[in-house]
Amino acid sequence: MRYLFVGDSMTVGAAGDHTWRYRMWQHLCGLGERFTVVGPRTALYDPAVGSAVSEDYADPAFPAHARRHLAGWGEGWQQLAPVIGDTVREHRPDVLLISLGLIDLGFYTNAEQTAANAELFITEARAARPGLRMVLLPVIPNTRADLDPDFADQCAELNTRLAKVVAEYDSPDSPLLLASRPEGYDILLDTYDGTHPNAEGEHKLAAAFADAMHQAWDLGAPYERL
Repeated sequence: MRYLFVGDSMTVGAAGDHTWRYRMWQHLCGLGERFTVVGPRTALYDPAVGSAVSEDYADPAFPAHARRHLAGWGEGWQQLAPVIGDTVREHRPDVLLISLGLIDLGFYTNAEQTAANAELFITEARAARPGLRMVLLPVIPNTRADLDPDFADQCAELNTRLAKVVAEYDSPDSPLLLASRPEGYDILLDTYDGTHPNAEGEHKLAAAFADAMHQAWDLGAPYERL
């Protein structure tokens, strides 16, 4: 099984992070099954230089081949929909694990426009590799939602629209799945800045994907921390 992690700053991570990608890699290793992590990028975001150039993962034993991803600080559905087709054709993933939407609503598009970009993303990915599976994580509102009711409403609306997109585009040949919000996720306790996951949050994000795949597709096993 070939996995591609797709996401924004919560997925790419910053210098010194483990990332939820690392937690998922640990989980997959623990299953004892053959798998590969694929993607065009490996780096973390380096705040000191303002770009993703760091390889300073919290665990230096995280192997280079498992660090691969398609995630970017400040990148959302709008930025990744135009490149997902070429990425899928080149790296041939079987499963996309996708965490996108918060940055779109925060800076680029409203809920309706963001959902349209998600539809484009799904269409382009499938055109590049029929039979591709995709798991989408709903948007987890950050601290801005506590201060801005309109932004909170947009987050809720996008999650409703994403559920409809998944229901409309799901098919037996190319399954789509909307994971549940990570159980017990608390932005005050599970992030280090109100948005980006700390170690506890990383585990919860990885668990949301792992548990969704196991429950819906009988793929893998329930998440266990290692």
